[in-house]
Amino acid sequence: MFLDCDFKEKIIDTHCHLDSQAYFGYLDEMLMHAFASGIDKIIIPGADIKDLPRSREIAHSYENVYFSCGVHPYDIDDFDLDILKEFIDDKKCVAVGECGLDYYRLKNNDSHIKTKQKEIFITQIELAIAYKKPLIVHVRDANEDSFNILKSYAKYLQGGVLHCFNASELLLQLANDGFYFGIGGVLTFKNAKNLIEILPKIPKDKIVLETDGPYLTPEPYRGKTNDPILTHFVAQKIAQVLQLDKQEVIKLTNFNAKRLFFQGL
Repeated sequence: MFLDCDFKEKIIDTHCHLDSQAYFGYLDEMLMHAFASGIDKIIIPGADIKDLPRSREIAHSYENVYFSCGVHPYDIDDFDLDILKEFIDDKKCVAVGECGLDYYRLKNNDSHIKTKQKEIFITQIELAIAYKKPLIVHVRDANEDSFNILKSYAKYLQGGVLHCFNASELLLQLANDGFYFGIGGVLTFKNAKNLIEILPKIPKDKIVLETDGPYLTPEPYRGKTNDPILTHFVAQKIAQVLQLDKQEVIKLTNFNAKRLFFQGL
């Protein structure tokens, strides 16, 4: 996929699962197209601890690819703090996460799973604090618990991003505590009314772009595998909603991403 775009400013994609099996067999071709199509840098978020070696390998294979180390709430059964510590000092590791809380699949009698999710989330927050790394946060159907935990640790963190921001007015309050808001393909969906309404309330210096590939492909490619170059459609939608020029959106989100993830690199 090659887009005909104006590349005055190249996009930083702060969240793309390049280690996913969805990209096996054509990752190199996809990345070459992405870098030729106005993508500057890409961060691979850590989700499954078993995939960390591949994430690190990919990051070291491409100059402008980085990774984070963390465990998604769906994968907490494999959580191992010692393994995360083996990766966090790598020069290409820029954050801790994707970690957080996800109650979407839980039932009323699954309180023990909620407790375990919170314990492992806090452990990863403490890891980020200890190593002075920003945090990549996943929140689904757990706004209140996530807010309370993040609020209590915010002053010790080097900032963080609420990945795939879910348009929560409560979580938006964390903008004052050093948190950024990841905006991706969901903004282009027909049912994105809440996100479109809250987007103008997000401070412009707290918005970053993300793919979340291979998931959440934006319109007009919804239903296909997501690709970093499709963040151009997200940037265009943000520009439309905020009544800005697309290049201005890319410039400000890049500045934000560099301030959060790439200071000192």
